[in-house]
Amino acid sequence: MLKEITESFEKLYGYCSLEEYKGYDPYDGLNSRFFQSLPFIRNSHLARLIWIQGFKRFPLNLRPLFGIRKEYNPKALGLFLSGYCTLYKMEPKEEYLNNINFLIGMIHDVVSPGYNGACWGYNFDWEAKAFFQPKNTPTIVASSFIANALLDAYDLFYDRNLINTVRSTCDFVLKDLNRSYDQMGNFAFSYSSLDKSIVYNASLLGSKLLARVFNITREPALAEESRKSVSFCCNAQRPDGSWTYGTLPFHQWVDNFHTGYNLECISDYMKYTGDNSFKTKLDRGFKYYINTFFTNEGIPKYYSNSMYPIDIHAPAQMVITLTALDRFKENKQLIDKVLGWTISNMQSDKGYFYYQVNRYFTSRIPYMRWSQAWMFYALSKYLFEANKET
Repeated sequence: MLKEITESFEKLYGYCSLEEYKGYDPYDGLNSRFFQSLPFIRNSHLARLIWIQGFKRFPLNLRPLFGIRKEYNPKALGLFLSGYCTLYKMEPKEEYLNNINFLIGMIHDVVSPGYNGACWGYNFDWEAKAFFQPKNTPTIVASSFIANALLDAYDLFYDRNLINTVRSTCDFVLKDLNRSYDQMGNFAFSYSSLDKSIVYNASLLGSKLLARVFNITREPALAEESRKSVSFCCNAQRPDGSWTYGTLPFHQWVDNFHTGYNLECISDYMKYTGDNSFKTKLDRGFKYYINTFFTNEGIPKYYSNSMYPIDIHAPAQMVITLTALDRFKENKQLIDKVLGWTISNMQSDKGYFYYQVNRYFTSRIPYMRWSQAWMFYALSKYLFEANKET
């Protein structure tokens, strides 16, 4: 299987390089110059929601017709950076180093100004049921992934500028985000400074970042605040080991890759702080995850109770989660089966991966952040782990 996955990655590598890491996004509909030219409609919550969901759900790419351009997405830059750092660890090629330096420079160029530390958002207005996020509004999710990518580079080169940037991202998390407390004083971080929603994977991503920086700077406050967020989210785990996406009435689903996020973050918190008090929660969550979201044929389900839509994010996060939990080797047969199915059913001859397979149709739009960046990172992780075994 290593040969097939290597060939798949090489095709993906070629596609992303040719596109120069720019592309479309499932949620970039509001970047439409046509929509923005409609003065009354563009200010309507309902109109924005319908418009963005229409582009996200429609299987054909209408973006060029409506004035939506391929762009750099900050989170995609971070994921590609993490992927290149993984490749460089495996083989320190000059080509990888050049891409690492390019991506670090781009990441610094797209920092959102006006906050307590370096932070990042998306390159589009984002209308969701829970909130509206204007373009470049920094979120805990984007900022965490990008900061962790900079830490991946720091682990290779020990550049103090990198750790200084990431340490300032901790200030964004601690000072700019809202908090929702429980009766024990634990809390969840908000998604951004503009909302007070509780999304478990988002808060845990902030926890992971604080813990990882603590492991470098040894500042007790970082570990303490991280633990409170982990405690809050672990207390929300259901008896069967699952988590709903969040607390709002329309966030009550249980899905594949956000569960993977949760497990990865809890595991990394424990690794970076040495606090193993959440091991039972982690083990219960992992058992639920591995037994629920993957079929005998290697198909990655989206929801706990439904296979469709089969989303490219799920197999990507599986590799990342199992690597983070140090369970790659014991689950390699499943990983190979899932990646084999994904490559056969969700990769174009041109190298890019499709967005989703639905029951009656497939969305083959080559989204750069959602699909290519995630699979680039995941396959680099796979190759690193598999080559350790040879």
